[in-house]
Amino acid sequence: MNQEDYAHEDARGADQGPEDDAEATRRDAGEAESSRAARGWWDRNADDYQNEHGSFLGDDRFVWGPEGLDEAEAALLGPAESLKGKDVLEIGAGAAQCSRWLAARGARPVALDLSHRQLQHALRIGGSDVPAVRLVEADAGRLPFRDASFDLACSAYGAVPFVADPVNVMREVRRVLRPGGRWVFSVTHPLRWAFPDEPGPEGLSVSASYFDRTPYVEQDEEGRAVYVEHHRTVGDRVRDVVAGGFRLVDLVEPEWPAWNSQEWGGWSPLRGNLIPGTAIFVCERD
Repeated sequence: MNQEDYAHEDARGADQGPEDDAEATRRDAGEAESSRAARGWWDRNADDYQNEHGSFLGDDRFVWGPEGLDEAEAALLGPAESLKGKDVLEIGAGAAQCSRWLAARGARPVALDLSHRQLQHALRIGGSDVPAVRLVEADAGRLPFRDASFDLACSAYGAVPFVADPVNVMREVRRVLRPGGRWVFSVTHPLRWAFPDEPGPEGLSVSASYFDRTPYVEQDEEGRAVYVEHHRTVGDRVRDVVAGGFRLVDLVEPEWPAWNSQEWGGWSPLRGNLIPGTAIFVCERD
């Protein structure tokens, strides 16, 4: 589900709002309900997402978030020349844009996503003129791979914000990584949960408690969740990483670049120049 968080206009977005006939609320949501909601939401919305964000993401670009930080520039997985021959797992891959970029640099990526429709877009974009990317439909909390199958793992706004048990995901990623393997994932910066999702000045005043971990839920008339996102503070995320068996190497907070004039939901140059929008956790398996 590449870039999925800001695809939903930062989930709690006043600009987009919940789906038709869905009620937005804050309530508890467990692992099964969250997973079911994520699969359904992305199967329903994958077409619109790819139409709206496809030009920004490109067909074979590895971008870490709405700011537009490219892996080609950031090298958070390591220098581009070091990727050749590496087995890489992309979690929440969406249409596999990041995996396609990795394959072009000689890596052997596997693009995993919960949504069947997102992976259909990966098949649509992929052609005979680009390196092959293996596609797998599965849940991030139950990775269908043997222990120590990969050298690297990555996720650009995929899966992590949408699971009720992030430590379980961390442990699964650690299990499938080889010793010394790197795990890099990006999420909406936790600070953003305290602000309204508005791109203008109204989005610069705190409107909610940063410490309220109650999930954001959109539910249908019968109370069934159709979209769920889980908030964790920065400290929570760090503790999740450590509890999952990783060492935190770096925490990257990309600044909004001058060239990026994109505006959607709560994302805008105004907000991006004043408060962080993305947090990228660079982790290593001992």
